[in-house]
Amino acid sequence: MLLKEIKVKAQGLGVKNYSRMKKDELIRAVQEKEGNSPCYQNIYDCWEFDCLWRPDCQG
Repeated sequence: MLLKEIKVKAQGLGVKNYSRMKKDELIRAVQEKEGNSPCYQNIYDCWEFDCLWRPDCQG
């Protein structure tokens, strides 16, 4: 997902200061707002196969 798309998603979820965040910070903030663990790029061997961020996170 492009940074611009992530910012739109963050804005829609009400993430504060989203325009100042780096991509990884922004994704973690979105994860939290959606009620998920803010784990983006913090778990080496992730088993969340239905995660929106998985392709970018786990590469």
